[in-house]
Amino acid sequence: MSTLVTPEDAVAAIRRKIDQKWAEALCADLDIGDQVVFSVPLRPGVSTGKAVQQLGYAAWHEWHMRWREFYDKLPTGVELVRKTVTIRGVAGDFPATLCADLDSAVTLLADTRTSAEPPTVDIGRARALASAMRSASAILTPATLRAVYRLRAIDMEVLFKAVTWLRQHPDASTWTLRQLPVPGMHTKWLDTHGALLRDVAGRDVRDEVRPRLTAVHLTYVDPDHAASGRRRHDAWTTGDVHDIAYRPRLVLVVENRDCRLWFPPVDDTIVVEGGGKAASALLANVPWIRAAGHVVYWGDIDADGYAILNQFRATLAEPTPDGAPAKPVTSILMNATDLHHYSQHGVNHDKAGRLIKPSPEPLLHLTEAETTAYNSIATAGPTPFRRIEQEAIPITHAVTRLQQILNCQE
Repeated sequence: MSTLVTPEDAVAAIRRKIDQKWAEALCADLDIGDQVVFSVPLRPGVSTGKAVQQLGYAAWHEWHMRWREFYDKLPTGVELVRKTVTIRGVAGDFPATLCADLDSAVTLLADTRTSAEPPTVDIGRARALASAMRSASAILTPATLRAVYRLRAIDMEVLFKAVTWLRQHPDASTWTLRQLPVPGMHTKWLDTHGALLRDVAGRDVRDEVRPRLTAVHLTYVDPDHAASGRRRHDAWTTGDVHDIAYRPRLVLVVENRDCRLWFPPVDDTIVVEGGGKAASALLANVPWIRAAGHVVYWGDIDADGYAILNQFRATLAEPTPDGAPAKPVTSILMNATDLHHYSQHGVNHDKAGRLIKPSPEPLLHLTEAETTAYNSIATAGPTPFRRIEQEAIPITHAVTRLQQILNCQE
Protein backbone atom coordinates (compact mmCIF):
# COMPACT_ATOMS: atom_id res chain seq x y z
CA MET A 1 0.00 0.00 0.00
CA SER A 2 1.40 3.40 -0.99
CA THR A 3 1.30 6.11 1.65
CA LEU A 4 3.06 9.28 2.76
CA VAL A 5 4.06 9.72 6.41
CA THR A 6 3.91 13.25 7.80
CA PRO A 7 6.52 14.62 10.24
CA GLU A 8 3.96 14.44 13.06
CA ASP A 9 3.17 10.80 12.33
CA ALA A 10 6.87 9.98 12.05
CA VAL A 11 7.61 11.48 15.46
CA ALA A 12 4.68 9.54 16.96
CA ALA A 13 6.08 6.35 15.40
CA ILE A 14 9.52 7.09 16.89
CA ARG A 15 7.87 7.43 20.27
CA ARG A 16 6.21 4.02 19.95
CA LYS A 17 9.50 2.46 18.91
CA ILE A 18 11.25 3.97 21.94
CA ASP A 19 8.62 2.41 24.20
CA GLN A 20 9.21 -0.94 22.50
CA LYS A 21 13.02 -0.95 22.27
CA TRP A 22 14.42 1.39 24.95
CA ALA A 23 15.79 -1.47 27.02
CA GLU A 24 17.55 -3.06 24.05
CA ALA A 25 19.07 0.31 23.15
CA LEU A 26 20.38 0.97 26.66
CA CYS A 27 21.84 -2.53 26.94
CA ALA A 28 23.52 -2.08 23.55
CA ASP A 29 25.17 1.10 24.87
CA LEU A 30 26.78 -1.17 27.49
CA ASP A 31 27.87 -3.68 24.83
CA ILE A 32 25.01 -6.09 25.49
CA GLY A 33 23.32 -7.01 22.23
CA ASP A 34 23.23 -5.25 18.88
CA GLN A 35 22.95 -1.52 18.41
CA VAL A 36 19.40 -0.24 18.02
CA VAL A 37 18.43 2.31 15.39
CA PHE A 38 15.00 3.90 15.59
CA SER A 39 13.83 4.30 12.01
CA VAL A 40 10.56 5.11 10.29
CA PRO A 41 9.92 4.66 6.54
CA LEU A 42 8.39 7.91 5.28
CA ARG A 43 6.94 6.82 1.96
CA PRO A 44 6.38 3.03 2.00
CA GLY A 45 5.39 1.79 -1.43
CA VAL A 46 6.29 5.10 -3.10
CA SER A 47 9.56 4.68 -4.99
CA THR A 48 8.64 5.47 -8.59
CA GLY A 49 7.14 8.33 -10.52
CA LYS A 50 4.11 6.18 -11.29
CA ALA A 51 3.42 5.73 -7.58
CA VAL A 52 3.70 9.49 -7.10
CA GLN A 53 1.25 10.06 -9.95
CA GLN A 54 -1.23 7.66 -8.34
CA LEU A 55 -1.02 9.57 -5.06
CA GLY A 56 -1.38 12.88 -6.80
CA TYR A 57 1.27 15.49 -7.51
CA ALA A 58 -0.35 18.04 -5.23
CA ALA A 59 -0.28 15.68 -2.24
CA TRP A 60 3.31 14.73 -3.02
CA HIS A 61 4.38 18.39 -3.24
CA GLU A 62 2.67 19.29 0.04
CA TRP A 63 4.28 16.32 1.79
CA HIS A 64 7.71 17.22 0.42
CA MET A 65 7.37 20.85 1.53
CA ARG A 66 6.40 19.80 5.04
CA TRP A 67 9.50 17.61 5.31
CA ARG A 68 11.71 20.39 3.88
CA GLU A 69 10.44 22.71 6.60
CA PHE A 70 10.73 20.04 9.30
CA TYR A 71 14.29 19.17 8.32
CA ASP A 72 15.57 22.43 9.82
CA LYS A 73 14.13 21.39 13.22
CA LEU A 74 15.87 18.03 13.44
CA PRO A 75 18.31 17.80 16.37
CA THR A 76 21.86 16.55 15.99
CA GLY A 77 21.95 12.78 15.56
CA VAL A 78 18.64 12.50 13.73
CA GLU A 79 19.17 11.66 10.06
CA LEU A 80 16.76 12.16 7.21
CA VAL A 81 17.75 9.56 4.62
CA ARG A 82 16.90 10.52 1.04
CA LYS A 83 16.48 8.33 -2.01
CA THR A 84 16.04 9.16 -5.65
CA VAL A 85 12.66 9.20 -7.36
CA THR A 86 12.24 10.08 -11.05
CA ILE A 87 9.08 12.12 -11.65
CA ARG A 88 8.08 13.16 -15.16
CA GLY A 89 11.59 12.33 -16.36
CA VAL A 90 13.33 14.42 -13.68
CA ALA A 91 15.31 12.62 -10.94
CA GLY A 92 15.38 14.10 -7.46
CA ASP A 93 16.27 13.09 -3.92
CA PHE A 94 13.31 12.89 -1.59
CA PRO A 95 12.91 11.91 2.09
CA ALA A 96 12.72 8.14 2.50
CA THR A 97 13.54 7.20 6.12
CA LEU A 98 13.90 9.02 9.45
CA CYS A 99 16.66 7.47 11.60
CA ALA A 100 17.92 8.20 15.12
CA ASP A 101 19.73 6.62 18.03
CA LEU A 102 18.04 6.54 21.44
CA ASP A 103 19.28 9.87 22.78
CA SER A 104 18.65 11.81 19.58
CA ALA A 105 15.21 10.20 19.29
CA VAL A 106 14.33 11.36 22.81
CA THR A 107 15.64 14.83 21.97
CA LEU A 108 13.52 14.84 18.84
CA LEU A 109 10.39 14.21 20.86
CA ALA A 110 11.32 16.93 23.33
CA ASP A 111 12.27 19.55 20.72
CA THR A 112 9.56 19.16 18.11
CA ARG A 113 6.25 20.89 18.62
CA THR A 114 3.94 18.02 17.71
CA SER A 115 1.04 16.25 19.32
CA ALA A 116 3.25 13.24 20.19
CA GLU A 117 3.40 12.28 23.85
CA PRO A 118 6.79 11.91 25.54
CA PRO A 119 8.13 8.35 26.01
CA THR A 120 6.55 6.38 28.82
CA VAL A 121 10.05 5.65 30.13
CA ASP A 122 12.40 8.14 31.77
CA ILE A 123 15.49 7.30 29.72
CA GLY A 124 17.87 9.07 32.10
CA ARG A 125 16.55 7.08 35.05
CA ALA A 126 16.61 3.86 33.03
CA ARG A 127 20.22 4.45 31.94
CA ALA A 128 21.28 5.06 35.54
CA LEU A 129 19.48 1.88 36.55
CA ALA A 130 21.26 -0.15 33.86
CA SER A 131 24.63 1.16 35.09
CA ALA A 132 23.69 0.36 38.68
CA MET A 133 22.77 -3.20 37.72
CA ARG A 134 26.09 -3.61 35.94
CA SER A 135 27.98 -2.23 38.97
CA ALA A 136 26.12 -4.61 41.30
CA SER A 137 27.09 -7.59 39.12
CA ALA A 138 23.41 -8.17 38.38
CA ILE A 139 22.51 -9.90 35.14
CA LEU A 140 21.62 -7.12 32.73
CA THR A 141 19.39 -7.97 29.77
CA PRO A 142 16.56 -6.01 28.15
CA ALA A 143 14.07 -8.22 29.99
CA THR A 144 15.65 -7.78 33.44
CA LEU A 145 16.09 -4.06 32.89
CA ARG A 146 12.42 -3.65 32.03
CA ALA A 147 11.35 -5.71 35.03
CA VAL A 148 13.56 -3.84 37.49
CA TYR A 149 12.50 -0.48 36.06
CA ARG A 150 8.86 -1.33 36.87
CA LEU A 151 9.61 -2.00 40.54
CA ARG A 152 8.65 0.39 43.28
CA ALA A 153 11.62 2.23 44.76
CA ILE A 154 11.50 0.18 47.98
CA ASP A 155 11.39 -3.13 46.09
CA MET A 156 14.23 -2.04 43.83
CA GLU A 157 16.33 -1.26 46.89
CA VAL A 158 15.61 -4.68 48.36
CA LEU A 159 16.44 -6.36 45.05
CA PHE A 160 19.91 -4.80 44.93
CA LYS A 161 20.51 -5.73 48.57
CA ALA A 162 19.42 -9.30 47.80
CA VAL A 163 21.80 -9.54 44.84
CA THR A 164 24.66 -8.32 47.03
CA TRP A 165 23.69 -10.71 49.84
CA LEU A 166 23.58 -13.69 47.48
CA ARG A 167 27.01 -12.81 46.12
CA GLN A 168 28.34 -12.80 49.69
CA HIS A 169 26.53 -16.03 50.65
CA PRO A 170 27.07 -18.82 48.11
CA ASP A 171 25.24 -21.32 50.38
CA ALA A 172 21.71 -20.49 51.57
CA SER A 173 20.78 -23.99 52.70
CA THR A 174 20.82 -23.19 56.44
CA TRP A 175 17.82 -20.85 56.15
CA THR A 176 14.22 -21.30 55.10
CA LEU A 177 12.81 -18.88 52.55
CA ARG A 178 11.21 -16.83 55.35
CA GLN A 179 14.45 -16.70 57.35
CA LEU A 180 16.83 -15.19 54.78
CA PRO A 181 18.53 -12.27 56.58
CA VAL A 182 18.60 -9.90 53.62
CA PRO A 183 18.47 -6.31 54.94
CA GLY A 184 15.09 -4.72 54.34
CA MET A 185 13.46 -7.86 52.90
CA HIS A 186 10.15 -8.77 54.50
CA THR A 187 9.37 -12.45 54.88
CA LYS A 188 7.02 -12.68 51.91
CA TRP A 189 8.97 -10.47 49.48
CA LEU A 190 10.23 -13.49 47.55
CA ASP A 191 6.69 -14.74 46.99
CA THR A 192 6.25 -11.84 44.58
CA HIS A 193 9.79 -11.10 43.43
CA GLY A 194 11.57 -14.47 43.62
CA ALA A 195 11.54 -15.06 39.87
CA LEU A 196 13.00 -11.62 39.17
CA LEU A 197 15.72 -12.13 41.78
CA ARG A 198 16.56 -15.43 40.08
CA ASP A 199 16.86 -13.73 36.70
CA VAL A 200 18.95 -10.86 38.04
CA ALA A 201 21.19 -12.86 40.40
CA GLY A 202 21.65 -15.91 38.19
CA ARG A 203 20.61 -18.36 40.89
CA ASP A 204 17.28 -19.33 42.37
CA VAL A 205 17.57 -19.05 46.12
CA ARG A 206 14.09 -20.58 46.41
CA ASP A 207 15.61 -23.91 45.34
CA GLU A 208 18.58 -23.60 47.70
CA VAL A 209 16.95 -22.89 51.03
CA ARG A 210 15.87 -25.42 53.63
CA PRO A 211 12.32 -26.56 52.74
CA ARG A 212 9.51 -25.22 54.83
CA LEU A 213 7.60 -28.22 56.15
CA THR A 214 3.93 -28.33 55.29
CA ALA A 215 1.69 -28.43 58.35
CA VAL A 216 -1.94 -29.35 57.64
CA HIS A 217 -4.76 -28.95 60.15
CA LEU A 218 -7.53 -31.42 59.45
CA THR A 219 -10.72 -32.92 60.79
CA TYR A 220 -11.77 -36.55 60.42
CA VAL A 221 -15.45 -36.67 59.50
CA ASP A 222 -15.88 -40.34 58.60
CA PRO A 223 -18.65 -41.69 60.91
CA ASP A 224 -16.93 -45.04 61.50
CA HIS A 225 -13.82 -43.25 62.67
CA ALA A 226 -15.89 -41.05 64.97
CA ALA A 227 -17.54 -44.14 66.46
CA SER A 228 -14.12 -45.56 67.32
CA GLY A 229 -13.59 -42.82 69.90
CA ARG A 230 -10.30 -41.71 68.41
CA ARG A 231 -9.35 -38.07 67.97
CA ARG A 232 -11.47 -36.03 65.58
CA HIS A 233 -9.06 -33.12 64.95
CA ASP A 234 -5.47 -33.66 63.90
CA ALA A 235 -2.40 -32.12 62.26
CA TRP A 236 -0.08 -33.64 59.67
CA THR A 237 3.45 -32.39 59.00
CA THR A 238 5.67 -33.29 56.06
CA GLY A 239 8.32 -35.82 57.03
CA ASP A 240 7.00 -36.52 60.52
CA VAL A 241 6.48 -40.07 61.77
CA HIS A 242 2.84 -39.46 62.55
CA ASP A 243 0.38 -40.45 59.81
CA ILE A 244 -3.30 -39.70 59.24
CA ALA A 245 -5.89 -42.03 60.77
CA TYR A 246 -7.28 -43.30 57.45
CA ARG A 247 -6.83 -42.79 53.74
CA PRO A 248 -9.74 -40.68 52.45
CA ARG A 249 -11.70 -41.21 49.27
CA LEU A 250 -12.46 -37.49 49.35
CA VAL A 251 -10.50 -34.51 50.67
CA LEU A 252 -12.41 -31.26 51.16
CA VAL A 253 -10.32 -28.08 51.47
CA VAL A 254 -12.09 -25.20 53.22
CA GLU A 255 -10.89 -21.73 54.21
CA ASN A 256 -12.97 -21.10 57.31
CA ARG A 257 -11.80 -22.80 60.50
CA ASP A 258 -15.29 -23.17 61.93
CA CYS A 259 -16.37 -25.00 58.78
CA ARG A 260 -13.56 -27.49 59.31
CA LEU A 261 -13.98 -27.92 63.05
CA TRP A 262 -17.75 -28.46 62.92
CA PHE A 263 -18.15 -30.28 59.62
CA PRO A 264 -20.81 -33.04 59.87
CA PRO A 265 -20.09 -36.73 59.20
CA VAL A 266 -19.32 -37.81 55.63
CA ASP A 267 -18.05 -41.27 54.73
CA ASP A 268 -14.37 -41.65 53.84
CA THR A 269 -13.74 -37.90 53.98
CA ILE A 270 -11.15 -35.63 55.60
CA VAL A 271 -11.69 -31.87 55.82
CA VAL A 272 -8.51 -29.80 55.51
CA GLU A 273 -8.08 -26.18 56.49
CA GLY A 274 -6.58 -24.30 53.54
CA GLY A 275 -3.94 -21.63 53.81
CA GLY A 276 -5.63 -18.89 51.82
CA LYS A 277 -3.58 -17.86 48.82
CA ALA A 278 -0.84 -20.20 50.03
CA ALA A 279 -3.15 -23.22 49.74
CA SER A 280 -1.65 -24.44 46.46
CA ALA A 281 1.91 -24.32 47.77
CA LEU A 282 1.00 -25.87 51.12
CA LEU A 283 -1.23 -28.70 49.93
CA ALA A 284 -0.14 -29.59 46.41
CA ASN A 285 2.60 -32.00 47.44
CA VAL A 286 0.82 -33.70 50.35
CA PRO A 287 0.81 -37.33 49.15
CA TRP A 288 -2.45 -38.48 50.72
CA ILE A 289 -4.29 -35.48 49.28
CA ARG A 290 -3.02 -36.34 45.81
CA ALA A 291 -3.96 -39.99 46.37
CA ALA A 292 -7.60 -39.27 47.30
CA GLY A 293 -10.29 -40.20 44.83
CA HIS A 294 -11.60 -36.63 44.86
CA VAL A 295 -10.07 -33.31 45.86
CA VAL A 296 -12.74 -30.68 46.45
CA TYR A 297 -12.38 -26.98 47.23
CA TRP A 298 -14.94 -24.79 48.97
CA GLY A 299 -14.14 -21.14 49.62
CA ASP A 300 -15.75 -17.73 49.79
CA ILE A 301 -17.63 -16.50 46.75
CA ASP A 302 -15.38 -13.49 46.20
CA ALA A 303 -12.37 -12.49 44.14
CA ASP A 304 -9.91 -14.03 46.61
CA GLY A 305 -11.87 -17.28 46.84
CA TYR A 306 -11.81 -17.76 43.09
CA ALA A 307 -8.14 -16.76 42.87
CA ILE A 308 -7.31 -19.44 45.46
CA LEU A 309 -9.37 -22.05 43.61
CA ASN A 310 -7.75 -21.06 40.31
CA GLN A 311 -4.21 -21.39 41.68
CA PHE A 312 -4.97 -24.59 43.61
CA ARG A 313 -6.42 -26.20 40.50
CA ALA A 314 -3.51 -25.02 38.32
CA THR A 315 -0.93 -26.36 40.78
CA LEU A 316 -2.54 -29.79 41.18
CA ALA A 317 -2.84 -30.02 37.40
CA GLU A 318 0.94 -30.50 37.31
CA PRO A 319 2.68 -33.69 38.49
CA THR A 320 4.78 -33.41 41.64
CA PRO A 321 8.60 -33.55 41.55
CA ASP A 322 8.49 -37.08 43.00
CA GLY A 323 6.24 -38.30 40.19
CA ALA A 324 2.76 -38.10 41.70
CA PRO A 325 0.28 -37.58 38.85
CA ALA A 326 -1.81 -34.51 38.16
CA LYS A 327 -5.03 -34.23 40.16
CA PRO A 328 -8.27 -32.49 39.15
CA VAL A 329 -9.92 -30.19 41.68
CA THR A 330 -13.70 -29.85 41.94
CA SER A 331 -15.39 -26.92 43.63
CA ILE A 332 -18.67 -26.89 45.53
CA LEU A 333 -21.03 -23.99 46.27
CA MET A 334 -19.04 -21.60 44.08
CA ASN A 335 -20.79 -21.53 40.69
CA ALA A 336 -23.19 -19.03 39.15
CA THR A 337 -26.27 -20.88 40.45
CA ASP A 338 -24.87 -20.79 44.00
CA LEU A 339 -24.14 -17.08 43.63
CA HIS A 340 -27.82 -16.37 42.98
CA HIS A 341 -29.16 -18.95 45.43
CA TYR A 342 -27.28 -17.44 48.39
CA SER A 343 -27.42 -13.81 47.24
CA GLN A 344 -29.22 -12.75 50.44
CA HIS A 345 -25.89 -13.24 52.20
CA GLY A 346 -23.97 -10.99 49.78
CA VAL A 347 -21.94 -8.09 51.22
CA ASN A 348 -19.93 -5.21 49.78
CA HIS A 349 -17.69 -4.36 52.74
CA ASP A 350 -14.87 -6.23 54.44
CA LYS A 351 -14.52 -6.84 58.17
CA ALA A 352 -12.99 -3.37 58.64
CA GLY A 353 -15.91 -1.70 56.89
CA ARG A 354 -13.96 -0.93 53.73
CA LEU A 355 -15.55 -1.35 50.32
CA ILE A 356 -14.39 -4.55 48.63
CA LYS A 357 -12.58 -3.69 45.42
CA PRO A 358 -13.12 -5.31 42.01
CA SER A 359 -10.48 -7.59 40.54
CA PRO A 360 -9.21 -7.29 36.94
CA GLU A 361 -7.20 -10.51 37.14
CA PRO A 362 -8.17 -13.13 34.53
CA LEU A 363 -8.50 -16.61 36.07
CA LEU A 364 -7.89 -19.20 33.38
CA HIS A 365 -8.47 -22.37 35.41
CA LEU A 366 -12.09 -21.81 36.40
CA THR A 367 -15.00 -23.66 34.88
CA GLU A 368 -17.55 -21.75 32.82
CA ALA A 369 -20.01 -21.63 35.72
CA GLU A 370 -17.31 -20.49 38.14
CA THR A 371 -16.11 -17.85 35.69
CA THR A 372 -19.63 -16.48 35.35
CA ALA A 373 -19.88 -16.11 39.12
CA TYR A 374 -16.38 -14.62 39.36
CA ASN A 375 -17.12 -12.05 36.67
CA SER A 376 -20.32 -11.10 38.46
CA ILE A 377 -18.67 -10.26 41.76
CA ALA A 378 -15.27 -9.07 40.50
CA THR A 379 -16.47 -6.77 37.72
CA ALA A 380 -15.30 -3.15 37.71
CA GLY A 381 -18.89 -2.17 36.90
CA PRO A 382 -21.88 -2.09 39.25
CA THR A 383 -22.78 -5.33 41.03
CA PRO A 384 -25.23 -6.08 43.85
CA PHE A 385 -22.49 -7.49 46.09
CA ARG A 386 -18.87 -8.66 45.98
CA ARG A 387 -18.70 -11.40 48.60
CA ILE A 388 -20.64 -14.30 50.09
CA GLU A 389 -18.66 -15.69 52.98
CA GLN A 390 -18.32 -19.44 53.27
CA GLU A 391 -19.67 -19.65 56.79
CA ALA A 392 -22.92 -17.91 55.73
CA ILE A 393 -23.88 -20.95 53.65
CA PRO A 394 -25.48 -23.81 55.61
CA ILE A 395 -22.85 -26.47 56.13
CA THR A 396 -25.43 -29.19 55.50
CA HIS A 397 -25.61 -27.97 51.90
CA ALA A 398 -21.91 -28.70 51.56
CA VAL A 399 -22.50 -32.19 52.92
CA THR A 400 -25.17 -32.79 50.26
CA ARG A 401 -22.77 -31.76 47.51
CA LEU A 402 -20.05 -34.07 48.82
CA GLN A 403 -22.48 -36.98 49.01
CA GLN A 404 -23.38 -36.40 45.38
CA ILE A 405 -19.70 -36.51 44.40
CA LEU A 406 -19.11 -39.71 46.37
CA ASN A 407 -22.24 -41.34 44.97
CA CYS A 408 -21.08 -40.61 41.41
CA GLN A 409 -17.90 -42.54 42.15
CA GLU A 410 -19.75 -45.65 43.24
